[in-house]
Amino acid sequence: MRIAVGSDHAGYNLKEHLASWLAESGHAVYDLGTHTSDPVDYPDYAASVAQAVLDGRADRGIIVCGSGAGASIAANKLRGIRAAVAHDSYTAHQMVEHDDVNVLCLGSRVIGKALAEDLIETFIDATFSREDRHVRRLDKIRALEA
Repeated sequence: MRIAVGSDHAGYNLKEHLASWLAESGHAVYDLGTHTSDPVDYPDYAASVAQAVLDGRADRGIIVCGSGAGASIAANKLRGIRAAVAHDSYTAHQMVEHDDVNVLCLGSRVIGKALAEDLIETFIDATFSREDRHVRRLDKIRALEA
């Protein structure tokens, strides 16, 4: 799978680990920064990852900031992006199966490397169910974007 990754300074160390781990796992990784731990603004990197998903350069995106919340808010400003924070495995698969989430947001100050890896595997392996009730709800979300 083609995966765009990005982070702010708070998520830099975890993003670096995850980018390497994903590449070693056989995924094509597009690391969109940041590339140092110097302070930066998370909306810039959230937008870069989201745009890579929208452009088709990546199948899914992963953004890491301190809590995951700011990255999620910023990424969701781009029409067509459905970003959500997951810090448990149920959410990591349910958000894809029910809500067709295409960007996973993680909080580096909330979870560690092992849990982040598990969440990403769960997120990547999940697929949208296409059940009528979920398609109907997704259509309502798209209408809100219009």
